[in-house]
Amino acid sequence: MSRSFNFCAGPAALPTSVLERASAEMLDFKGSGMSIMEVTHRGELFGEVLQSSKARLKALMNIPDTHDVFFMQGGATAQFSLIPSHFLRSKAAYITTGQWSQKAIQTARAFGVAEEVYSSADSSFCHAPEAADIGSLDSFDYLHYTPNETIGGVRFPYVPEVNAPLVADFSSSILSETIDVSKFDFIYAGAQKNIGPAGIVVVIARRSFIDNALPQQTAVFEYSSVRDADSMLNTPPTYSIYLANLVFEWLLDQGGVEAIQRQNVRKAELLYNAIDESGFYSNPVQLKNRSLMNVPFVLRDSSLDSKFLEEAERARLCNLAGHRSVGGMRASIYNAMPEEGVLALIDFMHEFAKKHG
Repeated sequence: MSRSFNFCAGPAALPTSVLERASAEMLDFKGSGMSIMEVTHRGELFGEVLQSSKARLKALMNIPDTHDVFFMQGGATAQFSLIPSHFLRSKAAYITTGQWSQKAIQTARAFGVAEEVYSSADSSFCHAPEAADIGSLDSFDYLHYTPNETIGGVRFPYVPEVNAPLVADFSSSILSETIDVSKFDFIYAGAQKNIGPAGIVVVIARRSFIDNALPQQTAVFEYSSVRDADSMLNTPPTYSIYLANLVFEWLLDQGGVEAIQRQNVRKAELLYNAIDESGFYSNPVQLKNRSLMNVPFVLRDSSLDSKFLEEAERARLCNLAGHRSVGGMRASIYNAMPEEGVLALIDFMHEFAKKHG
């Protein structure tokens, strides 16, 4: 059976070679006669997987020794509460450039003063702020922002330079382009877009930032406790970590993040050019803020939306519907989406426009 091209925003496509490797190892992992899902998380077999995954991620992102890496559960949504519960003492700064950063600040306000220092809501979340619009923020406990908004397809082309600890939700852009981890005090990312299947959140945090966090009521979601227990304070989602490890290995085989970034830039340019030149499709995001990962677009005639999606599904171009809150279309072209898939989508878009334009 041939594989479909899956443009879902998450859970997203995984590299075919990773799925084939996981399939081959499903019943017998490293001669154990057991699946990795069946072995104890306290044993040597899974211990090797856990340490390998951390080491590979550190290599891929050039994570400095000042930062710790660990895995948590609950998705990025849980982090919206955990971050202010750990770090909001007086007031925190939030930039809202889409629905996920908006949800983050709404949740934080249950824990204290969360001040919106910039919002692009008045433009329907179609741009990010200029660097000069943010300010120094030296009186804030931290600045939280979302470098890539999955729903609106809005990307920050820079890292904010502020006099406050920097916290970022990299769920939809981690490992898609190089970043200087040393500029961040706390990075979190849900796995189900560029890392692996749903079930884990990767946390990359400055050690001193975590060590100075507020005390928590329970250890299971306390950053220092989870870190000190090597991500195994409770039973971790072992299969999700195993698959993440395979994805990290695949990325290294591709040439690392720099190489995958070049591929991502090319894929995005191809798709945006097809949209801009069509006269039939359009993208609302400011050019300098267009996402490399999530490409929303609308048809000139919205009454054709359902027909577009039906015909795309028949062509094995799947999950192109825009988020339910905004409608239209959205093509998520994460690391695992091959250029072949983007070209197939472009060909389909051209043919659809010819028929209905």
